[in-house]
Amino acid sequence: MAEDVQKHSVHTLVFRSLKRTHDMFVSDHAKSIAQDEESHKMKMGVKLKADYSAVLHMPVLKEGTERVSQLAGSMLGHQSYTQPGDDPDYLITGTHAYPSGPGVALTADTKMHRNPSEGGVHSMALALPPSQARLDASRTAASVGDIHRHAGGAERSHPQSTAVSLLEGGGTRNSTLARKAPTMPRPQWHPPWKLFRVISGHLGWVRSIAVEPGNQWFVTGSADRTIKIWDLASGKLKLSLTGHISTVRGVAVSNRSPYLFSCGEDKQVKCWDLEYNKVIRHYHGHLSAVYDIDLHPTIDVLVTCSRDSTARVWDIRSKANVHTLTGHTNTVATVRCQGAEPQVITGSHDSTIRLWDLIAGKTRATLTNHKKSVRTLALHPRQYTFASGSADNIKQWMFPDGNFIQNLSGHNAIINTLAVNSDGVLVSGADNGTIHMWDWRTGYNFQRIHAAVQPGSLDSESGIFACMFDNSESRLITAEADKTIKVYKEDDTATEESHPVNWKPEILKRKRF
Repeated sequence: MAEDVQKHSVHTLVFRSLKRTHDMFVSDHAKSIAQDEESHKMKMGVKLKADYSAVLHMPVLKEGTERVSQLAGSMLGHQSYTQPGDDPDYLITGTHAYPSGPGVALTADTKMHRNPSEGGVHSMALALPPSQARLDASRTAASVGDIHRHAGGAERSHPQSTAVSLLEGGGTRNSTLARKAPTMPRPQWHPPWKLFRVISGHLGWVRSIAVEPGNQWFVTGSADRTIKIWDLASGKLKLSLTGHISTVRGVAVSNRSPYLFSCGEDKQVKCWDLEYNKVIRHYHGHLSAVYDIDLHPTIDVLVTCSRDSTARVWDIRSKANVHTLTGHTNTVATVRCQGAEPQVITGSHDSTIRLWDLIAGKTRATLTNHKKSVRTLALHPRQYTFASGSADNIKQWMFPDGNFIQNLSGHNAIINTLAVNSDGVLVSGADNGTIHMWDWRTGYNFQRIHAAVQPGSLDSESGIFACMFDNSESRLITAEADKTIKVYKEDDTATEESHPVNWKPEILKRKRF
């Protein structure tokens, strides 16, 4: 009997122990499941917040209200916001109430949100000013508003209140505002230019021109690898210089010393002493063809640009490479120097223009308005402005930051060269052999020239590669693909009555980037 009681007690203790173990296991399992669910909810909340927080504030239709509420409720610290008197068809969710525009309080009139129309979106985009941080960081060109104001008309953007009303209503009934049509000021009359002389002598494309400071002779560089010096008055050949082993792409004559500088596709930059007619210095450093060359007007430095995507600043006397101007991502096709800031300007096949700080050797501003390669630059001799030529447009800019002035449209070709004189005549020469004359101030195209090619040449060999006014600005010299140099002069017999300005004040082409 005692043994049975003892056995029963042992069984009872074992059973209780097993039951306690089972209860602890069930409790731990339940806690683990609860923790897993909580962890899963937390992870889903974090994922939703990270991936979809940008759109959780958008209005949803009534049938999706419950799902959005559950979605929002699953995120830690995320709440659904409703306002008294809300339209029952919409629910605003998000971490904050969403006003209908910048600076607009969330009131009973502005709490509704509908998708704006396309016109409303454009109006809103035009109404918002650019941030100061972005302007300071990019420093590219003038704002859209500045360009429209320069065009002479009211700014082509809706006031902020109009943009807000468009977003609220979703319509475009206020999108057409009464604006006075911009008008072009009357252009200055310029006499037409006519062909005066054709000079032959080169055996290849004539690629570059430079006129000496005394206006007695000028220099040309050609694809026949020679540099030729011509008498400006008679057009006769005075001298031929050989030394380059490939096309001569750039020439420049110093007004501070008896030196001629040249560069070419053989990567060479040479300094010629014109007293001895021989090379006295070489400037080594470019890794590919050198496309253009220019001399600083007040200090003894030379700037060259190349297909290696750089421009280099050289000390003329020591031949030292003072700066290598890097930043362009494609061939640098043209370079110009001036005495004022910015002292160096470059144009590139990457479609940008860069204004450089010569002292620091760094970019001061980058102009990105062109959509095609920038092959030529021209600095106005009197104004603090310049022009750039590309296949898309000729654009005018204002120094020192490169503020956009206007487009000169109509020369529908690849523009290789620009030149401007003190009278405000801008000349553009293109690959198809056409020359256009423009009034600098208004952008009015007052003359178009397409000279015949030299006998024996193909019609396709009518490209204009370079043009330049002489120092009297009475003659225009062009370098062409038919191996000739052509000289143009103003028509002395022309009057404003015989060649009137075909100008209509009510017509103005829209100026765009």
